[in-house]
Amino acid sequence: MDESDLAAVPRLATKAMLKHDSVRDVELLLLPERVVLLNKSGAAILGLCDGSRTVRQVIAQLEQDFEAVDLGNDVLTFLKDARGRGWVVVT
Repeated sequence: MDESDLAAVPRLATKAMLKHDSVRDVELLLLPERVVLLNKSGAAILGLCDGSRTVRQVIAQLEQDFEAVDLGNDVLTFLKDARGRGWVVVT
């Protein structure tokens, strides 16, 4: 894990919005002209990407919320993929 990756501050892209579909009880990422069905962990990661936390803080919060350890690589992989798909921007 690169230290600069951990210090980055991710947020959802302007065009993206998280939404809970209460009828189907699923988490969705709404984008222009498409909808992405998220699993629980993906929704949890994106839900913390509000531009106020570093990646390190997102990982720490997820490890606390899920009572897990060593989530860093998985979170970084997901965020890099999400950034590549235009779901997340990083500052």
